[in-house]
Amino acid sequence: VYQCAGDDMSRLNQVYLVDDDAAVCHALSVFLRASGYRVSEFSCAEDFLAAADAAMQGVMLLDQRMTGMSGLELQTELRSRGVELSIIFITGHGDVRMSVKAIKAGAVNFLEKPFSNDELLIVLREAFAIAEEAKKQQDEISGLRQRHASLTEREREVLQYVVAGMSNRALADKLGVSDRTIEVHRARAMKKMGAESLPDLVRKYSLCS
Repeated sequence: VYQCAGDDMSRLNQVYLVDDDAAVCHALSVFLRASGYRVSEFSCAEDFLAAADAAMQGVMLLDQRMTGMSGLELQTELRSRGVELSIIFITGHGDVRMSVKAIKAGAVNFLEKPFSNDELLIVLREAFAIAEEAKKQQDEISGLRQRHASLTEREREVLQYVVAGMSNRALADKLGVSDRTIEVHRARAMKKMGAESLPDLVRKYSLCS
């Protein structure tokens, strides 16, 4: 069953479960729903890809060894499609090298079968916290890019040199304008970027560039 996860509430409790073991999938689904999560079940990676959308938000519980496409292969394919989900790998094979590879590729954790319900809830809470922080950062970057796009061409030029460390006097000489003109453009650029100080301006510029 596929459920849309585009709203804020689903972002905080939507779990995508991909496992070709029907018994495991059913047991996890029953437990997670009883624990307050929304669960969308998929019996293979290919079925999930058929429903995958870049707007999806939530956490994926992903079995590594499945018939057909493996969990790692699905992880790689999702990244190439721009589907950014927090992934927790589940495996019954204790493959440490696979788990390390998955973490390096962006997975947030892994669970070795059999795992307890308490272990599952702990890693899920951690994964949702990571996903929420990533969403906040994405929203901030998106907002900063919109702010940057609102700058005039001259304001962008001044901003570029200011964050590179050039003084108002040196920049005025370079552009052939007065110090006062640079001060005005700099102040307007800082206001539009929502920066309260030069360090804050540098940080925000680096995020949106």
